[in-house]
Amino acid sequence: MSITRLKKIEQRKILLKYALISLGVIVIISVILIFVKALGFYNKIHTKAQEANIPESQKIEEKSEYTFLLLGYGGGSHEGTYLTDTIMVINLDIKKKTAILISLPRDIWVEVPTLTDPFHNKINAVYQMGLFPKKYPDIDTSYLTDENPSGLLKEVVKKVTGLEVDAFAAIDFNGFIKAIDTLDGIEVEVKKTFTDYEYPIEGEEENLCGRDEEFALIEPIINKEASEEEIKNIYAQNTELEQFVKDIKDHPPIAFPCRFEELHFTAGVTQMDGITALKYARSRHALEDGGDFNRAARQQNVLDAVKKKVLGIGFIPKIIPLLDELENHIITDLPLTDLNKLLLEGRNSNQYSVDTLVLTDTFLTDGYSDYGAYIIYPKEGIDKWHRVQQTIKDMKQGITPSPTAGTPSTPKGVNK
Repeated sequence: MSITRLKKIEQRKILLKYALISLGVIVIISVILIFVKALGFYNKIHTKAQEANIPESQKIEEKSEYTFLLLGYGGGSHEGTYLTDTIMVINLDIKKKTAILISLPRDIWVEVPTLTDPFHNKINAVYQMGLFPKKYPDIDTSYLTDENPSGLLKEVVKKVTGLEVDAFAAIDFNGFIKAIDTLDGIEVEVKKTFTDYEYPIEGEEENLCGRDEEFALIEPIINKEASEEEIKNIYAQNTELEQFVKDIKDHPPIAFPCRFEELHFTAGVTQMDGITALKYARSRHALEDGGDFNRAARQQNVLDAVKKKVLGIGFIPKIIPLLDELENHIITDLPLTDLNKLLLEGRNSNQYSVDTLVLTDTFLTDGYSDYGAYIIYPKEGIDKWHRVQQTIKDMKQGITPSPTAGTPSTPKGVNK
């Protein structure tokens, strides 16, 4: 072999060596940048964790089981900004390499901790109550701190599931949309074909759909400011007004059709952007796949699709843009030490077995509260969560629940 050829080979080796070194430096710098960015992101979204009363004897053993509460809420400035449409509980056992994902329907009727008389509300209102305790002077604020509004809901979730919640994370809908779009969308397996003719359009909540004059006439009735005699006189002027009032109460899409749109999803794997994924996760008025139970199952489908996308190799370049998008839309009280531990555990994700549980009509029945709100509660009776808790205990021990436990059925013919 000629000296010239040897020199060229040697030069290539040197170039390759420097190229590999440069690549290594780039990777290291990228990791450092991601870590710094993630730390800054964490500081912005973090709220002070609540101190748990753990006996000293239990603090010695390293923690291996975690329970997290995931919340999704509307955000914005409309009424019900902080009502949680999505409520999920994740139980993670690092030693056993198991994860249990539990979906709680938003209409579950729960007891809220109070100082005096017992008080019940829908579970989707409890987080908002924790954010604005002054509006609810009788709630037990010992579960809250000025910096952390989650304690009230954590206690309620404990009563339902029997699980002590370690930390929560809440994201608003805009953050959800931006996160999915930053990931270039997700592939969701749509289980059933369905059409929802009553999906609410964002920003149209107050649109009177051209019925301003009619609404002005019945507004005293809607606001409960009119006497019985005045109501009779109003209806006497226009016989259609009485039906209008009934539709506003019982069938809003008929009263104000411009506030709603039609959604359609076909069974099969579907590529979804952020807005489409949100609509799929929130829809609950379809005859084929409607109601709170089916919606909770669809939300788990979306979460599974996000998990698959995040674990894909193409996710790494999107980390920093994703953090940029989320920092103003998410809040959590997960301590940094636990976050680091869980991030390291992420490399073992393929070793985990994942079980899901959607609280459906296997466990729950429906009805109406004293003031007419549609509610869901245990078949055994209000506040009797022992069967739900036992099922979760069994799942933690590796005992699979009955096939119907996590499978939503067709909703009853009740206006939900």
